[in-house]
Amino acid sequence: MEAFSMSAREEDDEEDLKWAAIEKLPTYLRVRRGIFTEGEGQSREIDIKNLGFIERRNLLERLVRIAEDDNERFLLKLKQRIDRVGLDMPTIEVRFEHLNVEAEAYVGSRALPTIFNFSANILEGLLSYLHILPNRKKPLPILNDISGIIRPRRMTLLLGPPSSGKTTLLLSLAGKLGKDLKFAGRVTYNGHGMEEFVPQRTSAYISQYDVHIGEMTVRETLAFSARCQGVGPRYEMLKELSRREKEANIKPDPDIDIYMKAAALEGQEANVVTDYILKILGLEVCADTFVGDEMRRGISGGQKKRVTTGEMLVGPARALFMDEISTGLDTSTTFHIVNSLRQSIHILNGTALISLLQPAPETYDLFDDIILLSDGHVVYQGPRENVLEFFEYMGFKCPERKGVADFLQEVTSSKDQEQYWARKDEPYSFISVKELAEAFQSFHIGQKLGDDLAVPFDKSRSHPAALTKDKYGVSKKELLKACVSREYLLMKRNLFVYVFKMIQLIFIGVITMTIFIRTEMHRDTITDGGIFMGALFFILIMIMFNGFAELAMTILKLPVFYKQRDLLFYPSWAYSLPALILKTPISILEVTVWVFMSYYVIGFDPDVGSFFKNYLVLLCLSQMASGLFRLMGGLGRNIIVANTCGSFALLTVLVMGGFILTRDDVKKWWKWGYWISPLMYAQNAIAVNEFLGKSWRHVPPNSTEPLGVLVMKSRGIFPEPHWYWIGVGALIGYCFLFNFLFTLALKYLDPFGKPQAVISKETLAERIASKTGENIELSSRGRDSSERRTGASSRSLSWKVTSVNEANQKRKRGMVLPFEPLSMSFDEIKYAVDMPQ
Repeated sequence: MEAFSMSAREEDDEEDLKWAAIEKLPTYLRVRRGIFTEGEGQSREIDIKNLGFIERRNLLERLVRIAEDDNERFLLKLKQRIDRVGLDMPTIEVRFEHLNVEAEAYVGSRALPTIFNFSANILEGLLSYLHILPNRKKPLPILNDISGIIRPRRMTLLLGPPSSGKTTLLLSLAGKLGKDLKFAGRVTYNGHGMEEFVPQRTSAYISQYDVHIGEMTVRETLAFSARCQGVGPRYEMLKELSRREKEANIKPDPDIDIYMKAAALEGQEANVVTDYILKILGLEVCADTFVGDEMRRGISGGQKKRVTTGEMLVGPARALFMDEISTGLDTSTTFHIVNSLRQSIHILNGTALISLLQPAPETYDLFDDIILLSDGHVVYQGPRENVLEFFEYMGFKCPERKGVADFLQEVTSSKDQEQYWARKDEPYSFISVKELAEAFQSFHIGQKLGDDLAVPFDKSRSHPAALTKDKYGVSKKELLKACVSREYLLMKRNLFVYVFKMIQLIFIGVITMTIFIRTEMHRDTITDGGIFMGALFFILIMIMFNGFAELAMTILKLPVFYKQRDLLFYPSWAYSLPALILKTPISILEVTVWVFMSYYVIGFDPDVGSFFKNYLVLLCLSQMASGLFRLMGGLGRNIIVANTCGSFALLTVLVMGGFILTRDDVKKWWKWGYWISPLMYAQNAIAVNEFLGKSWRHVPPNSTEPLGVLVMKSRGIFPEPHWYWIGVGALIGYCFLFNFLFTLALKYLDPFGKPQAVISKETLAERIASKTGENIELSSRGRDSSERRTGASSRSLSWKVTSVNEANQKRKRGMVLPFEPLSMSFDEIKYAVDMPQ
């Protein structure tokens, strides 16, 4: 035992010496060095930037071996280290006051997706924009004058039936509300308005839709997100923490120290935070599996939902707005994820508003506060413990074996409310959502909330690092490096496409060589020159068509781009530039193969200078075509629209290119089309290069000009030598123009909206009545409830209830469709997912 204790003391002394050496370094170097303990117990000094995969895995195994058991202990260690030197952690309090959100929608049959309606809507929209016709859309209220507070260090659950406005509220608080919605009211973070900081980076909105690139693995998806979002204030906090520990002569836990330093260094392709989130969300088993999409098998729907959550959790945002994160997850997984979030929010002073649909009782009990939203009104907001007290105050009781969350979502519904009526000595009548919301204002929790809202937030209490004012998480250089790295990865994963294009090019090259073989190609007459011109035109068309694949590949990645653009992961130029940079070598390779295969076999001018000038024209044309079809994809934004636009653009370029119709045959009013066609410049450049060559300089009988010049004049091509460089310059200009316009399209255009929802006139009237309270039937219900509460006569009450029921029966609408029940059987189903190398 004495020998063992001596050995342990020697190791501790050695570690203390290493730590003392690190303490002597300048702050910049000190936050990049740490003492790493090996599996055998030996320690060594390491550079945090060079922390490898095995080292990160071993580190996390020691800190969070089992996520369900060890996560809280790990977070408490982080908190204790920060508290020990008196460092404050930033907190965010989100307030929303008098929030009103309205949409505009076509009502009834005008909202149906018919060809007539589609055409009429476009025409009406244009005329109303020009103030020629009034707008025929009807205002549809979504949120009705709601106010509340989302407090830090508390987990808030957002409940409500479908179409109650939960997603709209979350988007409003996260600063991501659509431009087509009318917004009124005020949202503040720590007393600061949305215009004073960047809400998309201060908070994290987690959508209910799972939009990811199928060719990337789970780890790569999260690592890219972490790389783009950066580390926020972690690095500055770490420097201050290190400085205070040095002054107080405090030696931190080596593992906690390495974790915090690794989490605070930006620009890493593989971050320790990524590995931590993978473990917390239970994604370690599929970390190196493709996410998958419609065409590629990948992870399950529940795992994909967790990837969507993890994509934002790896960032530094301190306010979380999470929309239906439990869809597709089993009850146990949802409980563990929400429990991990709860630990993080409580210990690290975060802010969270989480929308869940019918959470299990165990998950419901993890929350501190409840917001119940229905028909755009806040029916209740306050501590979870008081929510049943409020509904008992209103006369409703949750049955003993009923989940509270289910009760809350049903008690505001006209179909389900009656079963929870607890005052058996009083007759029941429906209490509308608006009445419940108004009654909450007089309930003691509602009064306290109103008092808190009346006192403005003290801005001096706001931590300087709480609100982010930088638009992007890292420098422009780092964003470009991250996007280039991802584009290169996707090109490797889509290698089959490029190999197939190359094989296709070689195959058509062989066919071209056998059709235009040099032994059959003469140079005696203008007709012979026309055949050479046809060969040149076919080559131009082949190179143009080879860029058409860019259109589909651009469209497939756009949904992910739009999501990440709106979350401020990167600017549009950082997304478009890597495609131009990395696909240039592929264009060079394709043009090289084509030219070396076909040029001399067809029998073009044998001069070496002409050979390389021909190569340059085709290379510029290839780059121009790629830029053109990328632009068509960015403008179309949908594979059907983009294919239509792309085909139209290609046909326009072909017809105006100067071969199908010569310059002299184009009508005067179409001359502008000839001059703007990129193919015209390519045609002129490649023809001038060929027909001014040595092989075409002989003068035929009865002529004073060389044969090459005669051929070009017969086809309406400018015979001057400088037109070669004009053509090359125009193609290069078009290449940059199309890529620039593609970047602008990415920046300013939004994805096509979802199909317009159909709403009936009756439903719209009910929604408006719910907002204004002017509807006769609702006002009579209001009188019923007030009379009931003041002990009005039951005879009068029953008459009114009966009249309401009769009115409801008269208003029954729609039709009964024939329904045939079908059975489904399945037998010996197997499912397997390939792992990438």
